[in-house]
Amino acid sequence: MDVFELTRALINIESVTPNEAAVGAYLYDVLAGLGPTHIEYMDVEPGRRNVFARFGDAPVVTLSTHMDTVPPFFEAREDDEFLWGRGACDTKGIIASMVFAAKALLAAGETNFGLLFVVGEERNSAGALHAAQQPRGSRFLINGEPTSNRLALGSKGALRYEIVATGKLAHSAYPELGESAILKLLDALERIRLVPLPNDDVLGPSTLNIGTIAGGRAPNVIADEARAEVFIRLVCDSGPTHVAIEAAARPSAEAVPVLEIPALHLGSLPGFKTTVVAYTTDIPAFGDAWGRAFLLGPGTIHVAHTLEERVPKKELLEAVELYAALVRQLKN
Repeated sequence: MDVFELTRALINIESVTPNEAAVGAYLYDVLAGLGPTHIEYMDVEPGRRNVFARFGDAPVVTLSTHMDTVPPFFEAREDDEFLWGRGACDTKGIIASMVFAAKALLAAGETNFGLLFVVGEERNSAGALHAAQQPRGSRFLINGEPTSNRLALGSKGALRYEIVATGKLAHSAYPELGESAILKLLDALERIRLVPLPNDDVLGPSTLNIGTIAGGRAPNVIADEARAEVFIRLVCDSGPTHVAIEAAARPSAEAVPVLEIPALHLGSLPGFKTTVVAYTTDIPAFGDAWGRAFLLGPGTIHVAHTLEERVPKKELLEAVELYAALVRQLKN
């Protein structure tokens, strides 16, 4: 089996969150075939397990990424340039490149590194949060996400709000007898859209997306409730943004914080091309428990989560070499 065959095999195992059990069992067998010093399942919750393999006495460096994907599932196909399918770049191809990097390192006599594949990144980082409570001595973590094989200098954070408005029911023929929650929500969202957001010299500008809007009961009824979900990509401390968004929502609505992931500045190393990414990763969930974090992987995030998801074959091969080089450099 080569890196392309392993990528195809992984893509064809459906692992939409939270259905990671089958791909985890397959990877356990693949890793066992490498002859690790130690291999284990790390139980996260019923039916969901991380997979960890250690080569040598202690993992100075750990290569890690997630096993779950977003829906919808679709199987692998390929052409001369790309492997296609759900998870091709996010992150089945990354897993395959990490596995073959481990094989290359072992063939060269390298030890004292690990492989950690986790559940739940696409929803709530459950696997990484669990692993952070069970460190295995690693001093460096190489996290895999699509960066076009460039070492990411940083990643934007995330701040998600639910904007909630309440009103008073009335017959739509007599709107003066009610209060439209939808109109209140629209006013709040317009104010929120005009909030100036921070900019960072490395990570660039914060961005805001109004992702969902829902409310009302019928077209001939004045709405008594309405809500929207707003997602902000953070680039610095979230404090001023919290204050500004919550103030903009008032008085016609309330901004309820739902999720926050901090923006990160990450390390660089000599000899590696660099980039900056706007998405979030498992790295904040790991904290420092598995060591200083680096971020790199084949493929582009621009096609992840789409029906055109694919990964360049040449980048899979390049990633094998880059992951092995990262491990060597960090160990020494």
